[in-house]
Amino acid sequence: MFEQIITQFFNYCVYILQVIGGDPGNFGFGYYLANIIIFVIIQPGLILLFFILWRNEKKKNNK
Repeated sequence: MFEQIITQFFNYCVYILQVIGGDPGNFGFGYYLANIIIFVIIQPGLILLFFILWRNEKKKNNK
C-alpha cells in the first residue's frame, strides 16, 4: 500500500519534470535540462539565499 503511494507520487513528480522540460511522456533533452535547472541551480541557490538571510538576521539580533 505505502509502496504504491510512493511509486505514484514519484511518477507524478517525473511527469511534472517532463512537462517543465517540454516533452511530456519522454525523457528527452528538456527533461534533463529541467533537472539541471531545478536541482543544480534553483535548489542550491535557495539554500544559499536562506543561509545568507539567516546570518544577516543573526547579526542584527546580536547587536
